[in-house]
Amino acid sequence: MSDRIQLPEGLVLRPWETADAPAVRGAFAEPGMERQADAAVGSVSDAGLWIGRRQEQWSRGTAFAFAVADATGSALGGVAVSSLDLRHATGWVSYWTGSAARGRGVATLGCRALAHWCFTELGLFRLELGHRTNNPASCRVALAAGFAVEGLQRRKLAYDGVRHDVETHARLATDPVA
Repeated sequence: MSDRIQLPEGLVLRPWETADAPAVRGAFAEPGMERQADAAVGSVSDAGLWIGRRQEQWSRGTAFAFAVADATGSALGGVAVSSLDLRHATGWVSYWTGSAARGRGVATLGCRALAHWCFTELGLFRLELGHRTNNPASCRVALAAGFAVEGLQRRKLAYDGVRHDVETHARLATDPVA
């Protein structure tokens, strides 16, 4: 199973490495990003633990998380597939970038490559994702990566006492390549 994927613009998709901890810590220190982590990432040590959990999931085959890195190897963001259901050949896609990489197509290129990898390497047929409706940048990434809008989950998520609607998207292995 290939785990390093060359992308356009000199980017590469690769598994997370321990050396990425400072970049992970920096990204999750940005306002709003703490919601993207499964546990608080308040220090480089916490970021190392976050990376360790990604590596453990990979080794167990329960989720596959990649760093989207630039030509120098610096992690700019991440893409992942989780909630794998091999019986139905489905998975849940997530993505994020640090502020320096936003608006440069990093998340879109990463999502496209991840989808292709999921379809060819994991044999998945359907990939799903969701984003808060007040996050239009995430919607643009999903659409540009070939994920079609499927519906609205009303007031699904709660952050700081506020409920948010979530728009759902999906991409099938049979969909045209984005």
